Amino acid sequence: MIQASTVEAVVAGGSIVFLGLIAMVIIGMIIITVLGTLFMLIPAIIVSGIVWWLTGSELLTGVAFLLIALSSFLKKR
Repeated sequence: MIQASTVEAVVAGGSIVFLGLIAMVIIGMIIITVLGTLFMLIPAIIVSGIVWWLTGSELLTGVAFLLIALSSFLKKR
């Protein structure tokens, strides 16, 4: 005969595994979203780096980054 504590341990272990699976799925979705965003911003980072190298102006660098990032975002949608 199976003891009640054994059944409770199996049920509790199953719920821990399920919660771990849910946590892994959420973490995976976050990683994919962050990598997708970084991939979308690569052109803006490159252009702003070139602008900063040519001008040395942080204002122009920021404007270039925002304009390229905005155009990349609008082009994607």
